[in-house]
Amino acid sequence: MGANKPQSACMLAPAFLLACVSGISGAQALPAASGPGSNVTVGGGYSLLQSDYGRRVLGGGFLYADVHPHWRYGLEGEIRYLRAHSDEDVTQTTYLGGAHVYLMRNSIRPYAKFLSGVGHLNFPFHYATGTYLVLAPGAGVDLLLNDRFTVRAIDFEYQDWPQFSFGALNPYGISVGLSIRLNAVSRYPRR
Repeated sequence: MGANKPQSACMLAPAFLLACVSGISGAQALPAASGPGSNVTVGGGYSLLQSDYGRRVLGGGFLYADVHPHWRYGLEGEIRYLRAHSDEDVTQTTYLGGAHVYLMRNSIRPYAKFLSGVGHLNFPFHYATGTYLVLAPGAGVDLLLNDRFTVRAIDFEYQDWPQFSFGALNPYGISVGLSIRLNAVSRYPRR
């Protein structure tokens, strides 16, 4: 056994020397291109939803935030306040969060999402209010304007309120908006 130790040490010496020299000389190729990487965006816009309670089309604002640790997979949270076009003071508010997946990495980015959370409905003339479970699959297209701004060109969402007092509700609708990326894009790799 003792005879093999010097011979194995002699074989490791060239590999160790090569590793040291390449580290000192900076012998590392720069990547030819880099992807968009992780990002955090916040935005808002306008929604129109067919509320399914009294067959009303309600409009209003929404806020959303996307957190993508990877360019493709991430989380989305949204708050939607539907107050416009309401008759008899019927309003709807949802607080949702869940998975958000980009399908392509171009400047035109189709996506799919599945959100869940709670929905709050004010019944006609403020006679009652209710808070219910909401499940909301959806899809849309984001258009990247530059490194900071993205237009949410179209967002379609179908909501299921399975525990609504008078049978399940199924509101659906579209939204448009604008978001800003909070973390800067690194144009050149860091050493």
